[in-house]
Amino acid sequence: MFVFTKSFLLNPARRSSLLVKKARWCADYHKTNVMLSAGKPGRQAAFQNATFGQPVHQTHPHLIGSGEVLTGIRLEEVQERRKRLLHALRDHHALQTGTETNHIVVIPSANKKYMSHKIPYVFRQNTDFLYLSGCQEPDSVLVLEIDASSNCKSTLFVRPKDKHAEMWDGPRTGVQAAVDVFGVDEALDVNGLKEYLNKHGFAHPNAVLWYDAAASDLQDVSRMVKDVTNQTQPKPPTEAIQSLRLVKSASECALMGKTCEIASKAINRTMQHSFPGISEHEVFANVDYYTRVAGANFLAYPPVVAGGSNATVIHYINNNQIVGAGELLLLDAGCEYHGYTSDITRTWPVEGRFSDPQRVLYEVLLQVQRELLGCLQQAGGETLDQLFDTMCSKIGKYLQEIKLIPESLSGLERSRAAYKFCPHHVSHYLGMDVHDTPLISRNIRLMPGMVCTVEPGIYISKHNFDVPVEFRGTGLRIEDDVLIKPDKQIEVLTKECAKDVAAIEGLFSR
Repeated sequence: MFVFTKSFLLNPARRSSLLVKKARWCADYHKTNVMLSAGKPGRQAAFQNATFGQPVHQTHPHLIGSGEVLTGIRLEEVQERRKRLLHALRDHHALQTGTETNHIVVIPSANKKYMSHKIPYVFRQNTDFLYLSGCQEPDSVLVLEIDASSNCKSTLFVRPKDKHAEMWDGPRTGVQAAVDVFGVDEALDVNGLKEYLNKHGFAHPNAVLWYDAAASDLQDVSRMVKDVTNQTQPKPPTEAIQSLRLVKSASECALMGKTCEIASKAINRTMQHSFPGISEHEVFANVDYYTRVAGANFLAYPPVVAGGSNATVIHYINNNQIVGAGELLLLDAGCEYHGYTSDITRTWPVEGRFSDPQRVLYEVLLQVQRELLGCLQQAGGETLDQLFDTMCSKIGKYLQEIKLIPESLSGLERSRAAYKFCPHHVSHYLGMDVHDTPLISRNIRLMPGMVCTVEPGIYISKHNFDVPVEFRGTGLRIEDDVLIKPDKQIEVLTKECAKDVAAIEGLFSR
C-alpha cells in the first residue's frame, strides 16, 4: 500500500507526512478488527487480519449496511430463509409419507469458470446458494439439517485461508470468520465435507438427503454425496427453494425496484444517444456503460441490439451491424444490481421519428401491452399462461383491424394466426435470475411479491409476402417489469423507461 519512492526517501517532510498517514490507517484497521470481534473474545483471531472474500459493512460501508450480509439484505432474513426451507421440505415429506425423520440439504456454490488458460470469466454465484447463504465465494457448500423435533442446524463449508492463493486471487473469508459473517451455526473447511456427511449427516439411518446433482457445478461434491448417501437417488430441493424465491420480501422488492430504475434510465440515455449510422455494438457499449456508472454490477444477460430486420430474430445477439437511416432499433437489455436483475425491451426509430407504417405497428403493440398490464390479477391475467392466451387474442384482434390478419378468422383461429407474429410467451418470472424460478409453473395464480415481465412483440419477416411491403422486415417488442401487489394492484418497476411515442420522440429533442 505504501511505495517507498526516491522522492519519499529524500524528502523528510514528505516522509513524515506519509508515515503519519500510515499510522492513522493502521489505527483505523485495528479499530475495525476490534469492532468485528467485540464481545466475542474467542473469535479475536478470526478477525485479526480483517480480510474477507466479499464486501462486508466494515470494509465496504458504501455497499453493505450495518447488519446486512448482502447489499439490502439483512443477515436475519437469510437465516429465516434457511429455516423456512427446512420446515417446508420436512412438512412436504411428512405429508407424502406419513413419517417424520431427519433431513439433510446440501447446496453447493458455483465454481470459477475459465474462458482460456488461467483467464476466468467474471464469477457469478449460484443463486440458490446465494439466497440461502449470503456467501459470494466459489467452491463452498451449505449443509442444512432438521430433525424430527424441528431442531435446525446450518453448516457452511468454505475454502480455508491460504496466503499464496489469496495473493493471486484475492482474500477469502476463511473458516473462523464465516460463522459471524454468514450467520451459520458452524463453519468448516470444505475439504472436510465428506467426513462430515459420513459422521454427522447420516447418523440417523432414515435421514432424507436433498441434493440436486444436475444443477451442481461442483462435481467433487456430487461424487461425495453419491458415495455417502444411503439413498439410491437424493431428492432435489431446487423446486422448494424456487418456491421461496418466487415471492419477494420487502427488501428484495426494493432491490428489484433499484435494478429496474437503473436499467430504465440507462435505456433512455441509450435511446437519446442513438443516430443513423450507429453500430449495434456501440449501442451495446452505451447501455452497458450507463448501467455500470449508475451502480449496476454488470448487464444481466447478453443484450439484443437489433437494427432493422435483425429485430425479427428474437434472440439476435450478434450486435455487429450498422443501423441505417429510417430503421427501427430494438434493444432488450437489463442489469444486475447486487444480485437482482432487470429485463427491459424498447423499440424506437434511430432517427428519432416514427414513419407512418412504423407508428401504426408500434401503436398496435403499445395498446396490446397496456391492456395486458391492466389484465394482471384480473380476468385473463390471473396466471402468466392466461396472460399469454390474452396476448394472442389481443394481437389477433388489432392486427385484423390493420388488415394483417384475414377478417374471416375469429376465436382460436385468429389467436393461432397472431402466434405467427409473436411466437414467444408474454411473460416470465424475474428476480435473482432473469428467467427466474424456471421450475415454477406459469399456470399458478399471481400473488403479492411476485415480479414478472410483460413483453408482447410483433415480428414480420422481410420474406413475408402476405403483408404489405411497408411492414416487412419489422420487429418490435415492448417489455416492462411488474411487481404484483396486494388488492389486485401492480407496480410497473420500469415505468421511467420511455415507451409512448411522444416520450420516445421527445428524448431526441432534448
